[in-house]
Amino acid sequence: MNPTRDYATVSIYGVPFSKMTMKETVDWMASAIADRRPTHVITANPIILMNAIENEHHMRIMEQADIIVADGTGIVWAADYIGDPLQERVTGFDLLYELMKVGNDEGWKVYMLGAAPEVVEAAANRLKELYPGVQIVGCRDGFFTEKEDEAVINEIVQAQPDLLFVARGAETQEPWIARYREQLNVPIMMGVGGSFDVISGKLKRAPKWMRSLRLEWFYRLIKEPWRFKRMLALPRFVWKVVRDKGKVKKK
Repeated sequence: MNPTRDYATVSIYGVPFSKMTMKETVDWMASAIADRRPTHVITANPIILMNAIENEHHMRIMEQADIIVADGTGIVWAADYIGDPLQERVTGFDLLYELMKVGNDEGWKVYMLGAAPEVVEAAANRLKELYPGVQIVGCRDGFFTEKEDEAVINEIVQAQPDLLFVARGAETQEPWIARYREQLNVPIMMGVGGSFDVISGKLKRAPKWMRSLRLEWFYRLIKEPWRFKRMLALPRFVWKVVRDKGKVKKK
């Protein structure tokens, strides 16, 4: 069952990307928290979209998410290319920080799940320093098996967070959230990929000038050359959009 969306979207290969700005997105999510409305947030880039196009299960997950924001510059480019532009790019990393800023004033509760034990703990400590008004009600690493899911879910439910940030990699975190969203019953459930690595200081984010030139993907490739094969999805996505221009908005 697909959710009813009360905001404008652009469909890219059947995936409805939100056209809201960062501020509008944060306001919309704050409303979901106020209403205690379980919300699955996906921050998608071309790699995630290509995976959904080629994997029916992942496509169903994206179709059923409550909101999908354009994390990657390739998505912003594609929307512009087909003549239905987005207002701006809404990256998952920046969205996390914008939510924390509001949460600092509102006293929101946050649970952090994923990454290695020392990474998630360091990230939690850093966010506590930056946003003392936010309550970090729990954190644990992402290295657990399906047999341990129930115990992890129970721990999150007992903590009653307003926001659940899951950093287990796109191929794991989104299916996990989608599978257990009803049991988790958290207002904002959002996959954040490698954000904990950056927040903890383990990895550095691309310099601002590279981000402004939309070269963040290139910076990550330099820092993590093992991602080369995965990033081949980027030129494949560009070529697909150019080839399918008149069909991109259709599924």
